[in-house]
Amino acid sequence: MEMQNYNEGLFLNDHVAIITGASRGIGKAIALELARRGAAILINYNQSEIDAKMVFDTIQDAGGKAILFQGDVSKFQIAQKMVDTAIGALGRIDILVNNAGITRDKLILLMNEDDWDLVQSVNLKSTFNCSKAVIKYMIRKKYGRIINISSISGQMGNPGQTNYSASKAGQIGFTKALAREVASRNITVNAVAAGYIDTEIWSNVSQEIKNSMLSMIPLGRKGTPQEIAYLVAFLASDQASYITGQIIGIDGGLAMM
Repeated sequence: MEMQNYNEGLFLNDHVAIITGASRGIGKAIALELARRGAAILINYNQSEIDAKMVFDTIQDAGGKAILFQGDVSKFQIAQKMVDTAIGALGRIDILVNNAGITRDKLILLMNEDDWDLVQSVNLKSTFNCSKAVIKYMIRKKYGRIINISSISGQMGNPGQTNYSASKAGQIGFTKALAREVASRNITVNAVAAGYIDTEIWSNVSQEIKNSMLSMIPLGRKGTPQEIAYLVAFLASDQASYITGQIIGIDGGLAMM
């Protein structure tokens, strides 16, 4: 029997990945991990130019290939321009990671329309925009990996996050519906339901709430962006070719279902 390299199917050589919101936190970890596995990366950012440039430099200094794209992908024309830029500069698109997201946490009695609309636009509409922009190309090529970074808030709900929870629940429904639409074209669509991950999103949360959250996590700790990146890299690989329409939790056991 011929033995093959066990990790061969996890490499992403000759693949091109777009990661939205890739300048910091989870998006940054994903960009660096996919690049480490051989993918060329389009690093999307909206405002954090210095952080995005640091991600770019890290990839380039390690011998990888990356390009920067500034733009608000909650606008479809920008998402389409981003996809066209990736194809023009990198030659193809194999992987899309919809990671762009924000929070505007408030109890619903204090939440205004702008708080609601902005979160839906950045978190959910951008997922639609970027997926729609890449899907024609992936269908023609009969290959693609779309990975949406969702949250356990979309599964469990979270007080003070009706807007965020709704946007993440929308991502989950979107993932399942799109997976059914494009499966016959060898395109997989999955979502990662992230739990309490050590990112800047939690920086404005009170220590009391953080402690309460930690007390409910069976593993008793926060997760790291790198742990999210490992799962995304697997879902983007050939070894995950029979996984689609799935919502995979990384939450330390918080949202066992």
